[in-house]
Amino acid sequence: MVQSKASDVDGYLTEVPEERKAALAKVRHLCREELMGFNEVMAYGMPAYERDGACEIAFASQKQYISIYLMRSDVREAFEERLAGHDMGKGCLRFRKPDSIDFGLLRDLLKGTAARPGKIC
Repeated sequence: MVQSKASDVDGYLTEVPEERKAALAKVRHLCREELMGFNEVMAYGMPAYERDGACEIAFASQKQYISIYLMRSDVREAFEERLAGHDMGKGCLRFRKPDSIDFGLLRDLLKGTAARPGKIC
């Protein structure tokens, strides 16, 4: 998907490929459930969750995969063992297929992010 021009996350989810809608809706549900006190916004053409004006989590439907952006290096480091073996970029966890998303890991990453503020990388 090319960078979305949707003004909100509902609009974003209408644009994603049909085979990814349910998985991305579940990612959103987990974000909204675990990231209490965060604002859901659109940033850089993707759904993002910010606290005190700083984006800490985002997700996107890319051409080849679904991306979860983890903007906090302290959270990534805390989950280093569990993230080993996953397709990772500098601050991005990638899943090639919707059914390969590890929702348990994602929930724990979100809980780790929500637990306390931290420095955005």
